[in-house]
Amino acid sequence: MADEHLEQPLTERFTRALTLACDLHGKQARKGTQIPYVAHLLAVAGIALEHGAHEDEAIAAVLHDAVEDQGGKATLERIQAEFGDAVAHIVSAVTDTDEVPKPPWRARKERYIAHLTSTASSVRLVSAADKLHNARAILHDYRIHGEALWLRFNGGREGTLWYYRGLVDAFLAASGHVHLVAELDRTVREIERLAAKSEA
Repeated sequence: MADEHLEQPLTERFTRALTLACDLHGKQARKGTQIPYVAHLLAVAGIALEHGAHEDEAIAAVLHDAVEDQGGKATLERIQAEFGDAVAHIVSAVTDTDEVPKPPWRARKERYIAHLTSTASSVRLVSAADKLHNARAILHDYRIHGEALWLRFNGGREGTLWYYRGLVDAFLAASGHVHLVAELDRTVREIERLAAKSEA
């Protein structure tokens, strides 16, 4: 079988983004687990690339949590200086908040959902990839831990279910990234099915 070649291969910029992500997030673990946080960043970049991301989008996927979790505006300025305005714009737009302390959970999430319907396609690609990986992790752990899972989340059971359904509806309303959003919808529907079953 002949080798396949990317029309726009990833360059050393993406390698530098991976290094920065490891430097920034190397001591973090996924909420409620011992899984290195970098695993999530790699997964989000992988999902984005599988759904057609170009290099700026892939870099933003790797760095999508850097501003919120690791340094706020100073980190965003670093990303802009090292990777350019396009990457910085995506990272900023997918950032829940850069305020310390963070604003109330529900208000943040309502604001995030509302802005998805009018934001750029690149932002929605990275955001949907992020939310898909999170939803897959929730579904996996829900099957193992049951209702105890919801103790990990600031929104609890009802808030988390509301948030992910709101995300799906916003992505559907915005259109684009059809297969990615459909997979997110299927994953969230399965979470909702298990939640409803637990109430029966």
